[in-house]
Amino acid sequence: MSAQAATAPMAMQRALAPEESARADFYALLANLLNAGPDGLLLTALAGAEPLEGDPDLARAWQGLVHAASAMDGDAAREEYDTLFSGMGKAAVSIFAGHYTGAPAVDHPRVRIQAALAELKLAQADDRTEPEDHLAGLLEAMRVLVAGGAGRAPATLAEQRSFFQDHVERGAAGFFRALATAPQSNFYRHVAAVGSAFMAIESQSFQLD
Repeated sequence: MSAQAATAPMAMQRALAPEESARADFYALLANLLNAGPDGLLLTALAGAEPLEGDPDLARAWQGLVHAASAMDGDAAREEYDTLFSGMGKAAVSIFAGHYTGAPAVDHPRVRIQAALAELKLAQADDRTEPEDHLAGLLEAMRVLVAGGAGRAPATLAEQRSFFQDHVERGAAGFFRALATAPQSNFYRHVAAVGSAFMAIESQSFQLD
């Protein structure tokens, strides 16, 4: 079982190369896990996932997530999500990219993200009320740029690189570092390890392209 089997089906405009499909799967999985705590079905799928080959850091982090999913139930996972990101008052870990980029009140990155999404014809879904720099939304946008869907073809590598480097890279790196060390992070410590390893691969790949 791959990461794809642990995520919702995605509408494709054309067959993707295996490496592009794998990238889209990771973006989809991370977006799902940052949008809400995983339910029992997702945890079961993750617990049965096969080991990854390739990058050793990502493979090791993935195996840690698989083991953590096998020991976690949906209620506990959702409670941990709420404790980390939706606690009373200030959340234990901010899930907004702007928090990690020193976003000023004036010229907040949300304004630039909104403009970039509009330029790429990626309007935020009507049922989403979170600000544009919510990490789940940014990672979902990357999934669509990689895989296409919702009536659009995959974006060019140049478009993917631009959106990633301008709006995702710094915020996601800071977020996953904070999530990995938060005292309240148990299952999500393993999500952070996968996210950090995957973001590092993406950063390096875009620098080489």
